[in-house]
Amino acid sequence: MPSFDIVNKVDAQTLDNAINTAKKEILNRFDFRDSKSTIDLDKKSNTVHIVSENSMKIDAIMDTILTRMAKQGLDIKCLDAGEEEYSSGNMVKKDVKVRSGIEKEDAKKLIKIIKDSNLKVQASIMDDQVRVTGKKIDDLQSVIALLRKSNFQLPLQFVNMKS
Repeated sequence: MPSFDIVNKVDAQTLDNAINTAKKEILNRFDFRDSKSTIDLDKKSNTVHIVSENSMKIDAIMDTILTRMAKQGLDIKCLDAGEEEYSSGNMVKKDVKVRSGIEKEDAKKLIKIIKDSNLKVQASIMDDQVRVTGKKIDDLQSVIALLRKSNFQLPLQFVNMKS
């Protein structure tokens, strides 16, 4: 039976390139001269750590990161911006999580969207992805078109199409 998988993956190397390009841009900007702003990507926990003097500079750094990610072809929906924290002294810290994989609640929402479409396909949750199977490839392509039209909170990729 034909099937495909719905996943949410972020290419680690492309994300690293986008963060490094944003770092270089921040270092060369006039409004960040003599600033103690830092941007670090923790690859193990998939988190971007931003530290700066005030929240205006944090917002400017976030805007630069989002612009660089968009230019690299990464979907900016994968970032989950946390709250700003006031760390030691006058520094402001912000941790931005990079979401990877589909959580159970989001997978259930995806399956509900697919079932409400009345297409003759079955969807099942497999770890951090959703597998969709059906008798016809046309039905599977209809599911892909349906999910691309829906405004889902996660960037979705459709991989592993088998016939």
